[in-house]
Amino acid sequence: MTPGREEVVPVQAYTVEQVAEILNIGRDKVYFLIRTGQLRSIKIGKLRRITDRHLAEFVTSLEEPALEETH
Repeated sequence: MTPGREEVVPVQAYTVEQVAEILNIGRDKVYFLIRTGQLRSIKIGKLRRITDRHLAEFVTSLEEPALEETH
């Protein structure tokens, strides 16, 4: 790595339509999740994108904690 330069980590950025397909939900629902702050996104000019990190954070937030087994 060159001194003074940060390492660039590759990021996958998905369209709203791609995220809708991945999550098996409608496009409007994806926009709702973005609007309500449940799903983070970025804007590149006029384009809205959801990164792989944003998508992973969203899915993780949906996971329910495992129930403790009682004996």
